[in-house]
Amino acid sequence: MNLLACLLLAFLLVCAVSVSFTRSLLGSIILLMTYSVVMSVLWILLRSPDLALTEAAVGAGVTGILFFAALARLRAVDRAAKNGGKGATHAEDQ
Repeated sequence: MNLLACLLLAFLLVCAVSVSFTRSLLGSIILLMTYSVVMSVLWILLRSPDLALTEAAVGAGVTGILFFAALARLRAVDRAAKNGGKGATHAEDQ
């Protein structure tokens, strides 16, 4: 294995452990997206471009967007709860 692949594998391990110990949800999402991008680079080094493209699109793209949307929704619900129900989100009104 070449040096770049070993460094990327070490970085993957650091990202995976860091997600467990990060107290911030935003930080965890960013670390997860970073993990997916580095994994995509590793798939390219392993000469598997189809998996690299899938990992980048799904792992860093779609999953990241869904997690950011869920985090925004969670923060909106939390703000509404702190305001005593004022400013509730649209889904809570129904």
